[in-house]
Amino acid sequence: MIKSIYSKFKPFLAACFLLSVLSYTFQDLSLVYPSYFPKPVYDFKKNPLKSSTVELGRKLFYDPILSRNQTISCSSCHLSNQAFSHAGNHLSKGIEDGIGDRNSPAIFNLAWQKTFMWDGSVVNIDVQALAPINHPKEMGEDINVAVRKLNQSKEYKTLFYKSFGDSLATSERLMKALSQFQLTIVSVNSKYDKMKRGKVKFTASENKGYQLFRENCSSCHAEPLFSTYEFANNGLPFNPELNDNGKWNKTFEPADKLMFKIPSLRNLTYTYPYMHDGRFKTLYEVLEHYEKGIVKSPTLAKELHKPIVFNAQEKENLLAFLTTLNDSVLVSNVQYQKK
Repeated sequence: MIKSIYSKFKPFLAACFLLSVLSYTFQDLSLVYPSYFPKPVYDFKKNPLKSSTVELGRKLFYDPILSRNQTISCSSCHLSNQAFSHAGNHLSKGIEDGIGDRNSPAIFNLAWQKTFMWDGSVVNIDVQALAPINHPKEMGEDINVAVRKLNQSKEYKTLFYKSFGDSLATSERLMKALSQFQLTIVSVNSKYDKMKRGKVKFTASENKGYQLFRENCSSCHAEPLFSTYEFANNGLPFNPELNDNGKWNKTFEPADKLMFKIPSLRNLTYTYPYMHDGRFKTLYEVLEHYEKGIVKSPTLAKELHKPIVFNAQEKENLLAFLTTLNDSVLVSNVQYQKK
């Protein structure tokens, strides 16, 4: 089966990647990623990818039926042309002009992540959608009511039948369909990726920025995903308006205070503003924070006990490198857009 699916997609892979790829194949769909990527951490054996289920997940992702007043969908805060973030909004926006608690994180390369949400309070993507659906300021809907609405729809009855063998919508099936669609959102077509495949070369400025990145940023933003997806206190001044202490809000463990999930540096051009509360509008402000704004506390990341200082030219070089992580193929891919 693996051999047949690989043969089917071989011309596409040769044209688009021109590299040796690894692929996970389940039923009729495979997750394709470059050979320099690590193995996904998501257990596809428990939720095998299936094209009909991915399509169901895509429809659900764009359908406001999951919100209480049917005005907000998952895509309202995760726009495909913004690397599935909500560019320009420091906090998520929901039903009846509600404002969420944090900045909407970008959605891509989820198969390599063990935890979800800025505080890691969700440990399985197959249930992650429950959080925004139930949040009173985001989608504000009871999951049982959402399922009831789906079961009243002839169109959804047909789609659930194609995916699961019968027409009954359940909360588990709803969650798994949404996760399947999101798991297929893979960002692997930036200039950095083309460089890794030997198709392009970096400019002198990009190369210098790459070296600066490796020396100063890579311990938390490890290649090729550009995050360890662990948690860190990066010295942000506490925001009293939000009263957000990161993981500590859930665990009340002293070691978790001000610990937030480390975001990927991929697609930064599309995903501003930055940080869990969207406080920085530009990457220059981010660099300024690491030079002059770090607040010391017991949980501060050891890498930040000393400020990270770049001169003007080094900043330009580093930012030039970061632009090589933007994936224009991702944000324009009709496969991820609303049908």
